[in-house]
Amino acid sequence: MPKRVDHEERRWQIAAAVRRIAADRGLEGVSLNEVAAEAGISKGFVQHYFASRDDMLRYAATTLRGGVEERIASAGEPGVRDLLVALLPLDDAARDDALVANAFLVRALKDPAIAGHFRTGHGQLRDAVAAMLAAARDDGTLVSTVDPPAEAASLLALVSGLGDAVLLGYQSGEEAIALIDLHLSRIATTQGKTR
Repeated sequence: MPKRVDHEERRWQIAAAVRRIAADRGLEGVSLNEVAAEAGISKGFVQHYFASRDDMLRYAATTLRGGVEERIASAGEPGVRDLLVALLPLDDAARDDALVANAFLVRALKDPAIAGHFRTGHGQLRDAVAAMLAAARDDGTLVSTVDPPAEAASLLALVSGLGDAVLLGYQSGEEAIALIDLHLSRIATTQGKTR
């Protein structure tokens, strides 16, 4: 009986090879030959699933959120702070995810499909943080004057900048977390914390 091939799993494996190369050498290092070698398959096999390098990169861009989602899920029922901390490059896997995301961010400036993926993902994340902030405001954990959508946008901008600072080494992970805590303490009531 012939072996069943899970085509989506194969595409995911190729995308994982793209991400590994991008984490190490940026997207400049991603070619069909390099991806085939990294994935341990033939170039023809890569071409079977992706007609071009652009198609392969666009698909790989749709797989970027996996690591962040795993870190958030591992926090159990995360609070705002847990979610924000999960976005920081605090260990090797998170650092690789951030390097890959930054490589794709540069590509997104010229590729509307990848840019659209970034906008959609950011919007979903902003909405999730805003909903968590609204719930915390409603249960008295945050001051009543908090504007959840504006605060979510501000917090995500803060974390984005802190992530780059950690990657570049001019902030430590501990310093970045302390700055998140400082910002959250400014909107917290004395009754609770946003953890």
